[in-house]
Amino acid sequence: MLLPKSNSDKRATILIVDDTPENLIFVSEMLKDKYEVKAATNGKTALAIVEKFSIDLILLDVVMLGMDGYEVCRKIKTQKMAQDIPIIFLTSKSKLEDQEFGFSVGAADYIKKPMSPPITMARIKIHLANKASQDFLHNQNEFLEAEVQRRVNELSVIQDVTINALASLAETRDQETGNHIVRTQYYVKILADQLYLRGKYTEVVTPEYITMVFKTAPLHDIGKVGIPDAILLKPGKLTAEEFDIMKSHVKLGYDAITKAEKEVDAEYPFLNTAKEIVLGHHEKWDGSGYPKGLSEKDIPLSARLMAIADVFDALVSKRVYKVAMSHDEAFEIIREGRTTHFDPMLVDLVFDMKKEFIYIAKIYED
Repeated sequence: MLLPKSNSDKRATILIVDDTPENLIFVSEMLKDKYEVKAATNGKTALAIVEKFSIDLILLDVVMLGMDGYEVCRKIKTQKMAQDIPIIFLTSKSKLEDQEFGFSVGAADYIKKPMSPPITMARIKIHLANKASQDFLHNQNEFLEAEVQRRVNELSVIQDVTINALASLAETRDQETGNHIVRTQYYVKILADQLYLRGKYTEVVTPEYITMVFKTAPLHDIGKVGIPDAILLKPGKLTAEEFDIMKSHVKLGYDAITKAEKEVDAEYPFLNTAKEIVLGHHEKWDGSGYPKGLSEKDIPLSARLMAIADVFDALVSKRVYKVAMSHDEAFEIIREGRTTHFDPMLVDLVFDMKKEFIYIAKIYED
C-alpha cells in the first residue's frame, strides 16, 4: 500500500537531542544522506528549534544535564503545533518501569544505546510513515471541514437573500418599505436577546433560536401577496367581509411555507419558526386574535415576539389608511395591550428597552 505524503520532494527533518557531542555526530552521520538533520545539546535549545522549525521526528536522549529527556518531551507535548511530532527516546535504561514512564509522558518509541544503525533507520522510517499518514488525514479533515463551512455559509447567504426578496415583494404590494422588515427584525432580536440574558424561557431561547427568529421575521406578512389590491390598498376602513379576506393572509403565508416544506420532504427548525411567526403573529394574549384564537403561552413565543414588534412598527409608521403616531403614543398603546393583546413579560421588556426601540426606529426610518 502506498502511504500518503504531504510533499514527496521534501526530505523529512529530524531533530537529534543529546548532550554528548560524539553521539550527535554519530547519529547525524547515520541520517544525513536521507534526512534533513538538526541537533541540540540540551533541552532548552531543542525546545527553541521545535518552536522555530517544522520538525517531523525527534530522537531524544533521556539522561541529560539540566532538563532531562522526560521533561523536554512533556514540554513539547504541551505545544499545539508540536504535540503530534513522534518522539523516540534514546537510552541505556532497560527497566520496564523506565519505558512505561517514557510512554506516559508522550514517547512514541524507545531505542536502546548503543544504537544499531539498521534498527534505528527502520524505526525512524516506520514512525515517519505513520506521521505522514496522520498528517494526510488531518489535512483532509481540515479541508473537508472548511468545505462544509463554506457550503453552510453559502446556503445561509442564499437563504437570507431569498427570504428578503420574498418579504420585500410582499411589503411592496402593501406599500410598506423594506425598512419595515429591518425594523421589526431588530425589535424581535432586542426582545429575544433580553429573554436570553435574563434566563427566561431557557428551554426555547438559545443563541440558535434568536438567529432563527431574526432571520424568519421578514416573512411574517408574506401571505399578503394573495390579498386583492382593492382590499390591501384600501385607504378607508375595511368592511367585515373585507377584513375576513385580509385576515386570510396568515393562512396563505403558512400554506405556502408548508407546501414548500413538503416538496423537500423534511422538517427543519428554521421553517417551523417561520410557520409559527407567519400563522401566529395576529394572535392575542387574551385569545381574541386570529386565525385560531390562541391565548397566552399556547401562542408560540416567536409569534408573540413578532406581534409586539409588528404592532409597534405599524403604530409609528405612516400607512395608506393612517398617519404615523409619535413614539410616546405608540408605547402607551403597547402598555394598554399588556395582558390583553401582548405577552405581559414582553411588554415589560419593551419598556426596559425603550431607548433601543427608538434608536432602531430612527436609524431605519422611511
